[in-house]
Amino acid sequence: MAASTEEGRAARAAAEQWLLWDKNPKTLEMVKQLIAKENAEELQQCFGSRMEFGTAGLRAAMGPGTSRMNDLTIIQTTQGFCRYLEKSFRDLRKRGVVIGYDARAHPSSGGSSKRFARLAATVFISQGIPVYLFSGITPTPFVPYAVTHLKLSAGIMVTASHNPKQDNGYKVYWENGSQIIEPHDQGIAQAIKENLEPWPQAWDDSLMDQSPLLHDPYGSINKDYFKDIQKLCFHRNINKETKLKFVHTSVHGVGHEFVQSAFKAFDFSPPFAVPEQKDPDPEFPTVKYPNPEEGKGVLTLSFALAEKEGARIILANDPDADRLAVAEKQESGEWKVFSGNELGALLGWWIFTCWKRQNQNPDAVKDVYMIASTVSSKILRAIALKESFHFEETLTGFKWMGNRAKQLIDQGKNVLFAFEEAIGYMCSPTVLDKDGVSAAVITAEMSSFLATKNISLSQQLNNIYNEYGYHVTKASYFICYDQKIIKELFEKLRNYNGKNTYPKTCGPFSVSGVRDLTTGYDSNQPDKKAVLPTSKSSQMITFTFNNGCVATMRTSGTEPKIKYYTELCAPPGNSDFEKLKKELDELVYAIEKYFFEPEKNKLQPKPDHD
Repeated sequence: MAASTEEGRAARAAAEQWLLWDKNPKTLEMVKQLIAKENAEELQQCFGSRMEFGTAGLRAAMGPGTSRMNDLTIIQTTQGFCRYLEKSFRDLRKRGVVIGYDARAHPSSGGSSKRFARLAATVFISQGIPVYLFSGITPTPFVPYAVTHLKLSAGIMVTASHNPKQDNGYKVYWENGSQIIEPHDQGIAQAIKENLEPWPQAWDDSLMDQSPLLHDPYGSINKDYFKDIQKLCFHRNINKETKLKFVHTSVHGVGHEFVQSAFKAFDFSPPFAVPEQKDPDPEFPTVKYPNPEEGKGVLTLSFALAEKEGARIILANDPDADRLAVAEKQESGEWKVFSGNELGALLGWWIFTCWKRQNQNPDAVKDVYMIASTVSSKILRAIALKESFHFEETLTGFKWMGNRAKQLIDQGKNVLFAFEEAIGYMCSPTVLDKDGVSAAVITAEMSSFLATKNISLSQQLNNIYNEYGYHVTKASYFICYDQKIIKELFEKLRNYNGKNTYPKTCGPFSVSGVRDLTTGYDSNQPDKKAVLPTSKSSQMITFTFNNGCVATMRTSGTEPKIKYYTELCAPPGNSDFEKLKKELDELVYAIEKYFFEPEKNKLQPKPDHD
C-alpha cells in the first residue's frame, strides 16, 4: 500500500508541476479538475509515468499528462531532440530539419498532428535552426525522402499510423533518411529529461510564421518525389492501354491525393477512390480499426465499389500511407486479400524481373541485394539463391532494414527491395522506409503487365511458389496487458526442462534449433552466439523444427501483444499446398497450446475484425 501512496504523491507532484508549464487551456483545465476532484486513479494514469522515447519515437493516446501526447509533451520532446541534434551536428543551423504531419486530431484536448508539428517547428526556430515544415498533410514516406533529398540533419513525422483514433505519435529520422536506432533513442530520451521546462519562446508559434528560417517543402517534394518514382515505371504503354480497373482507399487518412498523383506519374487512368473514405477524417467513421492489416473488415466499402465499377484489384493504404494492402477478385467471385508475405513475394519477384530485363550484364547481379525482417517470409532468400543475388535478414522493423540498406548503398551495392510481413514495402532506395504510395502504383503496373498475359496476381504467386518453393505462412497474436505474465511466459521457455534449457519438442514436433534475440543465444552458431543484434528490452525467441518450419514469438513495441509468426518452406517441386497448410496449422495449434498456454496465462485471443 505504501508504494501506491508514494506513487500517488509522485503523480500529484507531477500534476502540480504541469500547471506551472502548460499553456493549452483544455489540458490545463482537465488537470485542474483531476487535482480538485482528487481523482487518484486518473492522476496516476496521466502522470504516473512518462512516455518512453524508443526507436520508433513516441506513440500514445492524446490527452493531458506526461504519459500522453499533448502540446507540452511535444515541446519537451522537441527541446530534448533539438539539444541532442546540436551535439550531433556542427552544421545543424545550416542544414535544418523537416517536419511532416498526418490528419489526426483530438478536439477534447485541443491536440492535433498539425498543432504538434507547428509547436515542434517553433522550438527549432526559436534556437535559430531552419525548419522545412510541410504546409499540408503528407504521407509518412515524404519525410525520410525530404531528409535525404534536401540533405537535412533529421526529420520528424507526427503520426500514429494505423493506431486507434485517440492515439498520436512522433517518429524520428536521422540524417541518413532512416528511422533512428540505438544509441540515438537513449541519447534523445536523456536529453528530453534534461530539457523539460519549456524554453521562453516555445509556446509562441506565431513567431515562426514571420521567420526567414521557415520553409515549405510541399511543392518541391511533391514534384521531385513523383519524378523519382518514375524510375520504377517500366511499362508506360501497357499502363496507358490497360483495361484493368483499380479501387483505392486511403481509410480516412492522407493517401488519396498522393496515390492519384502516383497513378498519373505512371500514365494510368486514376483509380476509383472509395468516396466515404477518401477525405481525411480523424474520427475514422467507417472502420472499427483504421488498419488494413486487420483484414476484410476495413475493405468492406472497397469491395462494394469494386463490384459496382467492375474493378478487379483493390489497393488500400493505412492512414499515413506508408503501408499497402492488396485484394484481387478471383474467378470464383470471391476476394482474396494478400498477406504481407504474399505481396512481398510478388513485389520482390517483379522488381527483380524488371531489373534483370534492364541489366543484361551477368556480373551486375553480384551487387544486387534484397532485405526482409527476420519474422517475414523467407521467399526472397529462395529467389536470391536461384537468381544469384544477395538476401539479408534484419531485426523486425524498417528502422533496421532502412539503416542496413543505407550501409549497403554506401558500399556501392544496389538494394532493389525490402519488406516486412506487416504490409510494409520499400520498392526503391529513394525512400529508406516503407512507402505505400510507390508500392501501390508498382503493384498496379505489375497487375497490368500480368493481365496482358492473362495471368492474375494469385496465379503469379503460385508460379513463384512452383519455381522457388512453397512458403506457407501463418501469423497472429494474443493480447496481454500484464508485463509480469509476458516476462514469465518467455522465462518459462528459457528454463523449460530445468535451468537454461529450451524446449526440445512442441507437442508432436521436434525442435532442431533455438535463437533467442533477448539473451543473444543461438544453438545453430558454433559459438552459440546470435549474429543479429540483441535487445534486452524486448522478448524474441525463434524455434526451428525438424520438418522445416520456423516459428518466432515476440512482444510488440507499440501494442500490448505477444505476436507469433510461423512459416513452412518446402523445396520447389513439393507443391501439395493443402498438405503443407494442414501441417503448419497443426504446428500453430501446438505452439499456442504448449508455448503460450493461453488459459493458464489469461491471454486474450486476437479479436476477429473480419
